[in-house]
Amino acid sequence: MENLSNNGLSHLFMTVFLHCFSIFMVIPSITDITMSAICPGKDECSIAIYLTGIQHAIIGLGSLIIMPVLGNLSDTHGRKVMLMLPLTLSIFPLVILAYNRTKYFFYAYYVLKTLVAIVCEGNVHCLALAYVADVVPESRRASVFGVLSGIASSAFVCGNLSTRFLSTASTFQVAAIVAIIALVYTRMFLPEPLIKDQISTKGIETICLLEKAPKNKFQLFKTLPSFNDVLCLLRNSSTFLHAAIVSFFANVAHVGLDSSLLYFLKAQFHFNKNQFADLLIISGIAGSISQLLLMPILVPALGEEKLLSVGLFFSCVHILLYSIAWSSWVPYASALISVMSIFVMPCLKSIASKQVGPNEQGKVQGCITGICSFASVVSPLIFSPLTALFLSDHAPFHFPGFGLACAAFALMIAFIESFMISSACPVIDCSLSNSDFEEP
Repeated sequence: MENLSNNGLSHLFMTVFLHCFSIFMVIPSITDITMSAICPGKDECSIAIYLTGIQHAIIGLGSLIIMPVLGNLSDTHGRKVMLMLPLTLSIFPLVILAYNRTKYFFYAYYVLKTLVAIVCEGNVHCLALAYVADVVPESRRASVFGVLSGIASSAFVCGNLSTRFLSTASTFQVAAIVAIIALVYTRMFLPEPLIKDQISTKGIETICLLEKAPKNKFQLFKTLPSFNDVLCLLRNSSTFLHAAIVSFFANVAHVGLDSSLLYFLKAQFHFNKNQFADLLIISGIAGSISQLLLMPILVPALGEEKLLSVGLFFSCVHILLYSIAWSSWVPYASALISVMSIFVMPCLKSIASKQVGPNEQGKVQGCITGICSFASVVSPLIFSPLTALFLSDHAPFHFPGFGLACAAFALMIAFIESFMISSACPVIDCSLSNSDFEEP
């Protein structure tokens, strides 16, 4: 492994850790705050579920536009410059609830968080992946992607562990302070990466698919400078196409899980902030062990494609166990399975990164994350109504976890599709003709 201090990875890891720590530590408290503001004294509230679903859909729709744009801009203006934007904006919603958590302050937080998350949600990780791709050779990229995700999982554990011993007010105050520290640290210590030319092992220079995309032709969405880049990749790289399909269905399932699980557990088992934190700590520890210890071993042994399929299979089992939970202990057992399910996104990101050259890593990470954002729009429209219906007294049949079972089905589709992904080698030819995009 290259010296981390020489290529800036150590400072990047610290930036990701601090940012994720501030974001994740408030998750166990948000459900209780939302329920207290909207449906005080209740353990089941359809309005809260719908509001959360609407928020996820709006964030996903906005991110679908913003993420490819930020990816493009980071290729031309630098990774560090674009990282500063989400790091700065993420501070303001935390400050609101650090000050007060009553009904009207919650609504102010809800609106501001929705707008800010359009720029911030997933973009720090997306730009960090592009940073890694700039400075790490392809042969070791999947392992370092796994380490980066492991750092985020470690922050997840530390953040939720802190929440376990803090009051709700102190949680948001600490989160806001850590978010400010992340911004200052990045500004002072993180260097701008130097992009290295990457040559394949056979001595053939990689010809990037994105370089084939038209530059001055008519674009369907002028606000999406990388729309043609996405289309070119989808049409000319079967690997990227299948990876995009897997990303879509996997993210549909995971967003459905994120938007529904805590409300499901509160309605079924009356979980509170501390029990949410315990569950998330177990899941985070399992994810950290998986990405920091297991992934560097399993990637060389199995390859990214097989490891992706393994991760998708265990993700399906992970969500299915939640859906059929018959006691309050089952969710904790399900959380342990994330030790094998956490491989999915690092493998997908690595596979996608190998489809382009070294100068377009921001674009391709923005493209694949934008596809995930589109899934984030679709998922709440499906799972929020399902969760609200099957947790209510008007369910057509008794199956409170039916929405989660549907999320597991979406993961099964992704699992089957993952077998279509071929070896993730660089594409050295593009048959797309620029005439396909010529103005009529």
